[in-house]
Amino acid sequence: MSPLSTPSSQPDDAPEAYVGLDAAGAERLARERGWTTVRALAPGSIITMEYLAGRLNFEVDKDTVIRCWKG
Repeated sequence: MSPLSTPSSQPDDAPEAYVGLDAAGAERLARERGWTTVRALAPGSIITMEYLAGRLNFEVDKDTVIRCWKG
């Protein structure tokens, strides 16, 4: 029997702290806090619903983060 895989760790961070920041500054801060994958999406972007530990998603409108979530 193979061992159970352990999920990737992710920073203990509050996504709402990024709302209102400019996109470049938010990405820089997220990477400093340990997020391995950061992606910026336009409002209404079509995305898949798979969860990826270690990823932080930004919804960005006019260079400002308006929504942020993990996975």
